[in-house]
Amino acid sequence: MAVKLLLTWDILPGREQEYFEFVVRDFIPSVQKMGMEPSDAWFTVFGDHPQIMVAMQSASMDKMEKILKSSDWASLKNQLLDYIEDFKYKIVPALPGFQL
Repeated sequence: MAVKLLLTWDILPGREQEYFEFVVRDFIPSVQKMGMEPSDAWFTVFGDHPQIMVAMQSASMDKMEKILKSSDWASLKNQLLDYIEDFKYKIVPALPGFQL
């Protein structure tokens, strides 16, 4: 069964430009190489919610767990943490549309 990795975070103040460059140049291509397919990305403009919400899909829970335990994922996540705060994630069964 397909699963989604749901991620949320806030961009560190003053790091917005560097963050967006990193996401486009490194983060998205890297997660695709690992076997995850980005499916949703939301930017919160107003309200008390995480600034960024992202969903990435994988074919199975086993594949997703293997990716999340890999050194490649650990390295990519550490790079992302240079630009963000309040990082959270969870894995859920994949349903159509955006999931929280």
